[in-house]
Amino acid sequence: MAGPLAGVPLAVVGGDRRELELVRALAAGGAKVRAVGLPAADIPGVEQSASLVEALAGARAVVAPMAGTDHAGRVATPLVPEADLRLDDAFMAALGTAVPLFIGTLKPAVARAAAAHRVRVVELAAVDEIAIANSVPTAEGAVQIAMERLPVTIHGCAALVVGFGRCGTTLGRLLAAMGARVGVAARRPAELARAEEMGLMSWPWAALPEAVAEQDVIFNTVPAPVLSRGVLRRTRPDVLIVDIASAPGGTDFQAAQELGRSAVLALGLPGKVAPVTAGRILARYVPELIRTELERL
Repeated sequence: MAGPLAGVPLAVVGGDRRELELVRALAAGGAKVRAVGLPAADIPGVEQSASLVEALAGARAVVAPMAGTDHAGRVATPLVPEADLRLDDAFMAALGTAVPLFIGTLKPAVARAAAAHRVRVVELAAVDEIAIANSVPTAEGAVQIAMERLPVTIHGCAALVVGFGRCGTTLGRLLAAMGARVGVAARRPAELARAEEMGLMSWPWAALPEAVAEQDVIFNTVPAPVLSRGVLRRTRPDVLIVDIASAPGGTDFQAAQELGRSAVLALGLPGKVAPVTAGRILARYVPELIRTELERL
């Protein structure tokens, strides 16, 4: 069945199994897809490109990975490790103002290059519908890490969720459903009210040092330095900290190591624990996002 991008030439640059699912959906909907840094040659309707320049030729929009790039702009290509694709100044100049770029998140250097050439960028990780849908595999992945590392069951354990946005809310609900004694530490009164409405214990932000004191496991969702050395000192020696905030996380990992606390930074969980589901989420929402951007031209 023809989709909203039937006949539209698109370039997909790098990615993992999530992007493979997206490519399948785009091609099935009739888009003319060229892929580079992604093993998509066996997908009907997809043309495998040998270079970035070849993939970009004639493309009306470009999709880069949810995993984004490194700080130098090198695209994540785990399925084609030898690929060396960079979202650099030359890449942005090729896009210009007429070809929008869709990517998980932008590193500062990539953002500067995009701004210099006035490239229209949609950061997919910030799109509410994608972020909310992705909060499910993120929460499941975080709990999986806790189950593998804790010496006790989730049922009955004391679990603190730091931050109560999209991921924090889903995580708190999942932990409570598994029988954990869940607390929430958040800045906004509305978030604390939501936690209480869900039957969870709420801690105002100023009480974070007290909130961490008797927890078996702490899940941080705040992408800012919140679990500082001073806060970590208040935790139990056997605590587990699972930080799912975007890099570099919100935990002082050096302090955690020096204090003997077990802490793990768990990035990109949807692509690791449920890549097909995460890819289907992209397939559900990205085509319409692309169509909307192209209509603005």
